[in-house]
Amino acid sequence: MFEANIQSRMSQTAKHIIFAGRVQGVGFRFTAYNIAKRCQLKGLVRNLSDGSVEMIAQGHAEDINDCIRDIQESFGGYIDETKTEDVPISSEYVDFKITL
Repeated sequence: MFEANIQSRMSQTAKHIIFAGRVQGVGFRFTAYNIAKRCQLKGLVRNLSDGSVEMIAQGHAEDINDCIRDIQESFGGYIDETKTEDVPISSEYVDFKITL
């Protein structure tokens, strides 16, 4: 059990996440950025033209899950749906940023 927990913390992964609902104009990207930085993730967060917010998160699987959970807890009343999918890790992301 202990080894499995260490293994999940050691493995790097990447996720593409879409948060749908009333997630624009409420400080969502700024809060998501701060949570992602605290979780030591790389990637980006940005608004999409359909009113949703997109996030690319790269890091330890458990840290990504913690980040998503913390965002959902912070904006529970605003998020109607969270979609996640695994994506390949990209060397493009060297830190976490907010983009337009």
